[in-house]
Amino acid sequence: MLLTIDIGNTNIVVALFKDGVILSTWRLFTDTRRTGDEYGSMLTSLLRDDGIELKGIDFCVISSVVPVLIGAFVGLIEHKTGRKPVVINPSIFPLLPVKVPESAIHEVGSDLLCNAVEAFCRYNTACIVVDFGTALTFTAVGANGDLLGIAITPGLGTARNSLFEDTAQLPSIPLEAPPSSLGKNTIHSIQAGIVLGYKSLVEGLVQQMKKDIVTETGVSEEQIKVVATGGLNSVLKSLTDIFQEVDKSFTLCGLCRIATILRKKESL
Repeated sequence: MLLTIDIGNTNIVVALFKDGVILSTWRLFTDTRRTGDEYGSMLTSLLRDDGIELKGIDFCVISSVVPVLIGAFVGLIEHKTGRKPVVINPSIFPLLPVKVPESAIHEVGSDLLCNAVEAFCRYNTACIVVDFGTALTFTAVGANGDLLGIAITPGLGTARNSLFEDTAQLPSIPLEAPPSSLGKNTIHSIQAGIVLGYKSLVEGLVQQMKKDIVTETGVSEEQIKVVATGGLNSVLKSLTDIFQEVDKSFTLCGLCRIATILRKKESL
């Protein structure tokens, strides 16, 4: 069985795969103050509740945008499984089907690389992956596997929390669409600004990226696939038809895809 660990700024998502299919997923809150032992106890308990033992894991791959936690998770996986996990980093980029520009090798986030690999392998065409996380990211991949570029903006939750934390009188509000863009009270006014504002941001940026992909690669705009992922994609899912597919597990599937590629190369 394959264990994938996606360490994000807000959550750590752990998934168990068998033959490319997700069997179970678990979420942990990201806390850099926790030790590997603490995370190990939590993870062992979660797996045990589902009747799974870490010793049954024969391969593990880790993606992390929180560098300080990498060592903790590498240590706990080695201790619990007796196997050293693979960590997504520039040293494995040459083994993957997505070509990362030299200027971005040490800058591209491992989660975005997972999105790029999954997009290229799954669709075999130019693609934009919109990932609704702590940051809202747009990853563009060409039909030949080139990583064309990335756009990053604060995520919906980040924007809401910043507004709530940095203002004296504005409340924290649920991220859902208001009845109208004409807010009649404080809650609806904030929802109009954030939720409907981000709808316009996403649609506008995707359209601009499509135009730039056409200019740079010559592919037709109709061939460009747009997919949404990330925990907050559901906020805009019903408000726009810009996405051809919505897959909350897209990054995890990318991790699984990378693990499969690496295992095949090891066996050659």
